[in-house]
Amino acid sequence: METVRLNNGVEMPILGYGVYQVTPEECERCVLDAISVGYRSIDTAQAYYNEEGVGNAVRKCGVPREELFITTKVWISNGGYEKAKASIDESLRKLQSDYVDLLLIHQPFNDYGTYRAMEEAYKAGKARAIGVSNFYPDRFIDLAEFCEIKPAVNQVETHVFNQQVKPQEIMKKYDTKVMSWGPFAEGRNNFFSNEVLKAIGEQYGKSVAQVALRFLIQRDIIVIPKSTRKERMIENFDVFDFTLSVKDMEEIAGLDKKESLFFSHYDPEMVNFLINL
Repeated sequence: METVRLNNGVEMPILGYGVYQVTPEECERCVLDAISVGYRSIDTAQAYYNEEGVGNAVRKCGVPREELFITTKVWISNGGYEKAKASIDESLRKLQSDYVDLLLIHQPFNDYGTYRAMEEAYKAGKARAIGVSNFYPDRFIDLAEFCEIKPAVNQVETHVFNQQVKPQEIMKKYDTKVMSWGPFAEGRNNFFSNEVLKAIGEQYGKSVAQVALRFLIQRDIIVIPKSTRKERMIENFDVFDFTLSVKDMEEIAGLDKKESLFFSHYDPEMVNFLINL
């Protein structure tokens, strides 16, 4: 498995398995399947309500804990120093582990005391690395300039239709890695029938999904595709035996619409929706 080196020296797999929208009932089985395929990085969150399933799978999988890379995220309702501190311990209990490998603020709302609690968890060995999720450049710069421990990762919507080119340039100044959620755009914008991706895939005997993942990986972006089907997990994992050409990369770059297919944190109604979840 290829890895990226985070800004504190921790090595993180560039390809992982995400459990967003995996039901608590399915999660344990899905994570066990993913680990059996070869995934070693698993991404969950407090708001997914499936940390227990991840923890059960990690305990049962037979792979030593130190060979796995587990990410979780602190939700908005657990924001603020005291609540965040308690919720981190609760996540560790559910994950049946003394530590997580990566701990993120899930959304850029509520008291940034959340990040202070995460810095404390990092110093205590409860997290090997810390970072943020869904932080637009303005919020990211604000936090990165005033925190003690620079975010190792910013997990944001990143796919061929929203490539995050400028934000990635900004984050590079802080040695912060982009981590993609929604690398397949959840199928929106006719993702899986896109003619550019299909034509490129035919050159290599690869699927649209594999081409899209390879494009992000070659841009040094961490990806965490999700599927509940083992055959798709295998397909998504099989992206390290080909390399897209400069021409391929340029053609895919031309698909970038530079805007979200999902939501905007600049929309007051969306902010109200998220903070009241």
